[in-house]
Amino acid sequence: MADETANFPTVPAGAIAEPRAVRLLLIGIAVTFMALVLVLPLLLVFLEAFAKGSEAFLAALTDRYAQSAIRLTLLVAAIAVPCNLAFGLAASWAIAKFEFKGKALLTTLIDLPFSVSPVVSGMVYVLLFGAQGVFGAWLKAHDIEIIFAVPGIVLATIFVTFPFIARELIPLMQAQGTGDEEAALSLGASGFKTFWYVTLPNVKWGLLYGVLLCNARAMGEFGAVSVVSGHIRGKTNTMPLHIEILYNEYNIAAAFAVASLLALLALVTLVIKTLLELRFGDELAATRRH
Repeated sequence: MADETANFPTVPAGAIAEPRAVRLLLIGIAVTFMALVLVLPLLLVFLEAFAKGSEAFLAALTDRYAQSAIRLTLLVAAIAVPCNLAFGLAASWAIAKFEFKGKALLTTLIDLPFSVSPVVSGMVYVLLFGAQGVFGAWLKAHDIEIIFAVPGIVLATIFVTFPFIARELIPLMQAQGTGDEEAALSLGASGFKTFWYVTLPNVKWGLLYGVLLCNARAMGEFGAVSVVSGHIRGKTNTMPLHIEILYNEYNIAAAFAVASLLALLALVTLVIKTLLELRFGDELAATRRH
């Protein structure tokens, strides 16, 4: 039989490529947009942070209220990220590996924080745990503080950040299927060993990316935390809230000094992510093609 593809006209290799001028224009637009929207504002943050010299910069970061805000931000992230790690693993495992009633609903609920304003999520916790909330009287009777205290900040942060790890893992686990797990179980491995030695290694890079993104979001959260914190200086102010107070007091240099530290933490997260991609890019690609 004659090759049927011989009847189709051949397409020159360069015919489907954009002209050089168009490619340069698109690249120029993208680079210019990134420079104006991301790079320039970030650069200005660091320039303003040192506008009054390094002594003023260090004084702003060593201020007792700034130190309290830094410690609280790190504490909240240290609690929220592991909680979301556990939830993300459990939710993605259930959604990707099993069929059950309510699966579509669970998937939809995971995306809820993406569509609900963080301020609204903070208000929900006030309605639940505030002095006039559903559980307010019980909490007061047992001398438990959630709103205007660290537990409320942690809960609000967990709410706005819990989709990040799950959303990174669900499509990865779905693409990998259940073949490896079924093979391990057929060889006599227990459910825990199957998870620990088969499933977890297969998703470790996606899990790490999700943790990095979740951590960055947790440290930078403002809206939900602002509602439940009470803005108590030295007690319930995280770094974003402390920056707002300094800015409202027209202490611009100190505000940008703390902001530069927050931006630096985000940049460190980005650098770690990039280094992992460069160092383990081949292994990551192989995992995603699995």
